[in-house]
Amino acid sequence: MEILAPVFGIFTSFILLYYLSSLNRSNVFLALFFLCCNLVVLVYFGLHYSKVEFWEGVCFVHFLPLSFLLGPLLFFYVKYSVSEHKEFRRVDGLHLMPAFLVIIACWPFTSLPFDVKTKMAHEIVNITEDYRLNFYWFTFEELLYGRSIHLIIYACASMIYFFWNKQILIKRYGVIPSNHYVIKRWFFTLVFLQVLIASMSLGHMITLYTQPFSFLGISSIQLFSEKHFFRICGGGFFIQNFFLFLFPKILYGNISYREGVEEETNFTKIKLSISKPLKSVQGDIDLNAMILPYLAESPFAKKDFTLSQMSFDLKIPERILSNYFNKELNKTFGEWKNDLRIEYAIQLIHEGNAKRLTIEAISTLSGFVSRSKFIDAFKIRKGMTPSVYIKENKFD
Repeated sequence: MEILAPVFGIFTSFILLYYLSSLNRSNVFLALFFLCCNLVVLVYFGLHYSKVEFWEGVCFVHFLPLSFLLGPLLFFYVKYSVSEHKEFRRVDGLHLMPAFLVIIACWPFTSLPFDVKTKMAHEIVNITEDYRLNFYWFTFEELLYGRSIHLIIYACASMIYFFWNKQILIKRYGVIPSNHYVIKRWFFTLVFLQVLIASMSLGHMITLYTQPFSFLGISSIQLFSEKHFFRICGGGFFIQNFFLFLFPKILYGNISYREGVEEETNFTKIKLSISKPLKSVQGDIDLNAMILPYLAESPFAKKDFTLSQMSFDLKIPERILSNYFNKELNKTFGEWKNDLRIEYAIQLIHEGNAKRLTIEAISTLSGFVSRSKFIDAFKIRKGMTPSVYIKENKFD
């Protein structure tokens, strides 16, 4: 029965990958992260609980590189969920180097005849428990230590990046993104479980190969016993699969980091939590022909106008829109949005509204969250403040 949990998790991973990958690039990394997590659980089961020599031979060492993908995939998921840049860059491939090096390091074992590997795996797992096999550059024992430390480092880096990006967005837009708290709870859940699992694995290895120690008055032999180790690690991954269903916006919707301060209505919350029926992205899309009529209603003048909302309205995946802004227009979505808002504000001024509206009122009508943000954006694009512009053009 225990094997059903990771099988269900793998099924969930493919659901995420198939249905939600087109909505947001970050969903691809979430699906791959869940897939690797559940494959790791299956490997544990095959190696330590199947009691079948064939599966022991299959699971021993061969899937070790997967453990070095968990951290990077978690980091990519966090990064591309909150960053305005959604494209995977070549430099990001450097995060995958540890997994690649592990594949090379394990070659002395993986290249052995299968019957030899099966006998070695059975003896090590069930009799000697001596994991000090010599690979290229590292021993197997060192790689087992390394995978836990590697995951803990990436879990911490993910949260550091999350809060660092938050400060950048506050500085740029003046507000906390409206999805901040639900995204933070979800990220904290994922990171906490990864740190718990990795710490338990690390404690088990230290207890197995060094002198026992005490933690909070509890012997490490008891705390990090093999029984507790497998229960906590396996249970952690199972709970992770279950928790996904407690975050419907993650499971069914788009987790885009949307800047805005207005309280969402119940209809908006439901609307944003439903997977969007997207138009086919096969072939060329005339984005200009689709965007220009959309802009006729000035959706950018709303404070909660975001790339996520635009993607929903036009039924175009975010990655397509993001690529259009970054590569075709050579600007971010935020820069493009503020360009439109400033032009809209100038239109309001030319229509005579400067005589009856304050600068703050014009900024609000244009979609800016504060007067200062409006003035800063105006100065960048026009080289002067709105007040100076009005006086020089005799609109007051």
